[in-house]
Amino acid sequence: MFQSLINSLFRQTRQEEITKAQQRAKEIILQANEEALSIKQVAEKQASSAVIKTIDIEKRLSQKEQRLEERGRSLSNGEQSLRVKENSIEQGSKELAEQKDQIISKLEKIAKLTKDEARKFLLDAWEDKLKGEIAKRIRTAEEEIKKTATEKAQEILLDSMRYGATDYVSEYTLSTIQLPSDDYKGRIIGKDGRNIRAFELATGVDVDLEEEGVMRMSSFDGVRREVARISMEKLLKDGRIQPQRIEEVVHKVRSEVDKVILKAGEDMLHRVNVFNLPAEIVNLLGQFKFRFSYGQNLILHTLEETKIGIALAHELKADVDTVKLGCLLHDIGKVVVDKEGSHVDLGVELLKKHGFPQKVIDTVAAHHEDIPFPSIEAVIVYIADAVSGGRPGARHEDFQEYLKRIKTIEDAALAQKGVRDAYALQAGRELRVIVRPDQVSDDESSILAAKLKEELEKKFDVFPGQIKITVLREHRSEATAKFN
Repeated sequence: MFQSLINSLFRQTRQEEITKAQQRAKEIILQANEEALSIKQVAEKQASSAVIKTIDIEKRLSQKEQRLEERGRSLSNGEQSLRVKENSIEQGSKELAEQKDQIISKLEKIAKLTKDEARKFLLDAWEDKLKGEIAKRIRTAEEEIKKTATEKAQEILLDSMRYGATDYVSEYTLSTIQLPSDDYKGRIIGKDGRNIRAFELATGVDVDLEEEGVMRMSSFDGVRREVARISMEKLLKDGRIQPQRIEEVVHKVRSEVDKVILKAGEDMLHRVNVFNLPAEIVNLLGQFKFRFSYGQNLILHTLEETKIGIALAHELKADVDTVKLGCLLHDIGKVVVDKEGSHVDLGVELLKKHGFPQKVIDTVAAHHEDIPFPSIEAVIVYIADAVSGGRPGARHEDFQEYLKRIKTIEDAALAQKGVRDAYALQAGRELRVIVRPDQVSDDESSILAAKLKEELEKKFDVFPGQIKITVLREHRSEATAKFN
C-alpha cells in the first residue's frame, strides 16, 4: 500500500516536470521565432538599401558612359578638323615655296646674280658698313678690360701689402756703449794700446773713443758689431781688460751670439707657421738678423715679403706652401759666405742639397728673372720681393755699394795663402791682415802686404782716399806648470 502511494507520487511529480519542460520549450521556440523574424526584417531592409545603392551606381555609370561616348565623338570630330587644317597648311606651304622660287628666279634674272652671289654681296656690304662700329666696340671693350684688370691688380696688391706691414728699422753701422766714466778709456786702450788693438783684432771692429763718455764700434758686419758690443759690456762689468781676457770673452760671446742667431731663425719661422726645416737652414735664416740688403734688414724684408706672398697666393688660388717657402728662402744665398757665386745660385745649390721640392727651388731661381718664370708661384714670389724692396725708404743703394766694397777688400786678403783673418776698418781705408805664423814668415809678411796693395789697386779704379794695409804676424809660446 505504501509502495503504491510512493509510485503514484513519483508519477505525479514526473508528470509535472514534463509539463514544465514542455512549457519552457514552447517559450524558447517562441523567443527564437521572434528573434529570427527580427533578423529577417533587418536583413530585408539592408538588402533593399543595397539594391537601391546598386541601382544608383548603375545609373551613374550609365551617365558617365554616355558622357564618354559624347567626348569621344567630339575628339573624333576635332581630329578630322585638325587633319583638314594640316592638309590646308601643307598645301599653303607648297604654294609659298613655289612662289618663293618664282620670286628668287625673277630676282636672279633682274639682278643677274645667283642666290649665293647675292648673299655674299649683302654680307660684304654689311661687313664694310659695320667694320668701324665693330672696331670701336672692340677698342672700348679692351680699354674696359685693361681698366678693370688694373684696378683689380691694384686692389689685390694693396690688400696684400696691408698683410705684410712690418715695423721699419733703419740700418746703422755703429754700436755705442756708455762708459761709466772717462777713466775706463785708459783701461780699454791699455799700455801702448795693447788692449784696444787686441780687442779690434779679436772682434774685427773699429773702435772710436774720441767722444766723451761714449765708446763707438763701427763695422759693416752686424754680427761683428754685436759680438764686440756684448764682449765690451762683459769686460767693463768684469773689470779685467787685458789681451788674454779679451780673447776669452770674445770667444765665449761668439758662442752666445750663435745661439741668438739660431733663436732668431726659429722665431722668424714660427711667425709664419713654418716648422721642421733643417738646422743649417734655420741657422742661416737667423743670420738675417744681422744682415742688410741695400740698407733693409733681411729678417724684416723676408717677413714682409712672405706675408705679402701668402696673401697674393690665397687671392690667386696658388700653392700657398710653395709661395711661403719661396719667399722665406729667396735670399738665403746672401748669408752663404764659404762659396763663390751669386746669392741666387748659392741659394739654389743649398736648397738642392737639402732636398727641397723643385717648385720651391724654381721660385728662388727665378726671383731675379735669371730664368723664365716656371710657375704662378714663382711670379708671386717675384712680385712680393719687388713690393717689399720697392716701397719708399726701404732700401739705400749707396750702403749696399759700401758693403760690397768692404767685402771685396776682405775677400782679396782672405784669398791669400796663410791668411787667418782679415778686417776692413774705417770704411775700408785700413785693412788689417792676420797671418798664421807657422805658414808665413816675417819676410813673407812684407811681400804679402805689397802683393795686396797691387791687387787692390787693380780691383778699384777709383777709391775715396787710400787703403792702409797692415799685416800682423804674432807668434806665441805657452806652457803650463802644474804643482802638487
